Amino acid sequence: MIDIKLLRDDFATLRDAVAKKKFTVEWDTLLELDALRRQRIAQAEAKKAEQNDMNKTVAQIADKKSPEFQQAIQAMKAVAQEQKELDAAAKATDAQFHEAILSIPNMPHASVPVGSSEEDNVIAASWGDTEAVSPFAQPHFEIPWFSKAIDFERGVKATGAGFPFYLGDTARLVRALINFFLEEAAEQGYQEVLPPILVNPASATATGQLPDKEGQMYHAANDDLYLIPTAEVPVTNFFRDEIFEQCNLPVYRCAYTPCFRREAGSWGAHVRGLNRLHQFDKVELVKWVHPDESFAELEKLRLDAERLVQKLELPYRVLLMCSGDIGFPHAKQYDIEVWAGGQKRWLEVSSCSNFTDFQARRAGIRFRPEGGGKPQMVHTLNGSGLAVPRVLAALLENHLQEDGSVKIPQALHKWMGQEYLRHA
Repeated sequence: MIDIKLLRDDFATLRDAVAKKKFTVEWDTLLELDALRRQRIAQAEAKKAEQNDMNKTVAQIADKKSPEFQQAIQAMKAVAQEQKELDAAAKATDAQFHEAILSIPNMPHASVPVGSSEEDNVIAASWGDTEAVSPFAQPHFEIPWFSKAIDFERGVKATGAGFPFYLGDTARLVRALINFFLEEAAEQGYQEVLPPILVNPASATATGQLPDKEGQMYHAANDDLYLIPTAEVPVTNFFRDEIFEQCNLPVYRCAYTPCFRREAGSWGAHVRGLNRLHQFDKVELVKWVHPDESFAELEKLRLDAERLVQKLELPYRVLLMCSGDIGFPHAKQYDIEVWAGGQKRWLEVSSCSNFTDFQARRAGIRFRPEGGGKPQMVHTLNGSGLAVPRVLAALLENHLQEDGSVKIPQALHKWMGQEYLRHA
């Protein structure tokens, strides 16, 4: 949620910044609601003051049986009723305004390139040689044994499209990746958390998933709970409505969870196989930091994710996302894409983002300055460290051998206990 002071005191800057993103805001409605809200609050407060004055006047009338007293009582009741109605109107308008202000996305940081689509993203870094992958690379979903290792057909039978079964050594490889991601995160100072995978609406609203403009979230309507699209949601809400001491910042957490996304409208060859699933495994990295440090912390977060891809021996590039391609709550965002040598295309495996105070303002997460003074909003960041399916897709493609086996990177040998993945 944006600071309401921006709407009132620096509206032109806010409007122009938000215009660089892909989201539409009904500014006229917002401004009208804000003005009406303030007007009704002032009216309710004025009537409350009048009611208090009348209470004092009535209390000073000595003769409680006099006509004067009875008239004053009637007048006081009338004012009390008016105050009640004005207060109700003020609260209703305040609720409307609060709902409307949630429609304003975070402002992109000044360092974010201005653009309208993914074509305007900027390559910030790259690593590895895309020509050095296996000469036998082919799309993972065309490997002859693929359906025996990752069974989509039975996943459809059990649940639906996009919910595959992982079998045998491939299931072990998924588990090895998760263990690798978590252990590497621990070495960088992230404390592991095992969070719930269902959250309430307040949690989803706090991190910006609600209102769900893109229809991504699965909703358990009977209990009004949402399956998480990322561990970011429950983990960020761990500190909702709490205050840090400044000396305790920054705080790092990591979490493994399955993630659930409806991916409404997705279709075509680019989503075949592991490229896009409705359920997938991911390790998330989350930070709560001092506002002065958040953009430096974003660079560290990005390097934490890059380090994982390097150890998996996968060529990758880092995209600095343009204003028209970053998410609703994001102030700045990097995407890390690995090269899939069989498909000959880039696959996103991590998104590292700084939300500044946007999520913290919604969630009420603050810190108490060391020098005293009013508590301030922290800045929150998160990044995928990493998402499994596309990493697995790139591993299967880039390390495919002539005999159909897949060479397992050294970083995973600890958990796999073997150098090659083989299927009959």
